[in-house]
Amino acid sequence: MAEHDDDNHGHSLAAWVLVGVVLLGCLIVSIAFIIPNTALGIAGVVVILAGLIAGKVLALAGHGINGAAVRGDSHVS
Repeated sequence: MAEHDDDNHGHSLAAWVLVGVVLLGCLIVSIAFIIPNTALGIAGVVVILAGLIAGKVLALAGHGINGAAVRGDSHVS
């Protein structure tokens, strides 16, 4: 088995927020599937998309694996 240097894979604020919000959206969509409700299904899809956007924005803001906020070299002038 090959060794990996990915000890911190997914251990960042951006990853946790993305996964948490997407899981919440999937729960909403699942409930909308069980109780046939189109509006609730659309709301779940919107929550999933919001989670994807939030994860990307946090990663770009430096809260990803190798982001400036994680490294501690973010200086606000």
